[in-house]
Amino acid sequence: MFGRLKRDIDAVFERDPAAKSIPEVLLCYPGLHAIIMHRISSFFYRNKMFLLARVISQVARFFTNIEIHPGAVIGEGFFIDHGAGVVIGETAEIGNNVTIYQGVTLGGTGKEKGKRHPTIGDNVVISSGAKILGSFTVGADSKIGAGSVVLSAVPPNSTVVGVPGRVVVKDGVKIDHKGVHDIDLRHDQLPDPVAEAINSLVANIELLEKKIAKLEGKDTEEDRDKQ
Repeated sequence: MFGRLKRDIDAVFERDPAAKSIPEVLLCYPGLHAIIMHRISSFFYRNKMFLLARVISQVARFFTNIEIHPGAVIGEGFFIDHGAGVVIGETAEIGNNVTIYQGVTLGGTGKEKGKRHPTIGDNVVISSGAKILGSFTVGADSKIGAGSVVLSAVPPNSTVVGVPGRVVVKDGVKIDHKGVHDIDLRHDQLPDPVAEAINSLVANIELLEKKIAKLEGKDTEEDRDKQ
């Protein structure tokens, strides 16, 4: 238990430059408080003390504004930055070294029983306001862009943006530095497939206009500049 707590504290220092000391992290980080309370509630849930587990999770929700169902399975090094409005469902499974920002939902899409929430692979970063809904897997080393709504499986080493979420495969592979995974937190530098599509359409329209102008025997603005 204490080893896992130390790993959760280390995750804060690794991923939040504002963290100054261990007492500050222990007293002032609601994301860490929610994780600690979840570890406790999960113990009772696994031992079929469901009511007590839910009461503990609701107390944690009241004080942290983070709702984690005690049935969720969460790995080591889990970091919730800020955390307000985060919701994690009962059958969600989260790997190691995962980072979640405020407003994220790991939810289901219906009233079906059994596995109905997503499985998040190791080293995944989920940006502010993202919604991941359904029973599928988000592959390891992936990033989910802010405000994205993900409704289907995401392959490893991918970036997802948009509503509904679209996968953009990243170039390169994550590098392991001395046994500590280098987690890419630059969720502000994500590709915009909508803007790229619009730019491509504009470029094609300009090309067509030039061809039409030449067919009609008219000089284009570019031709006039050359003259």
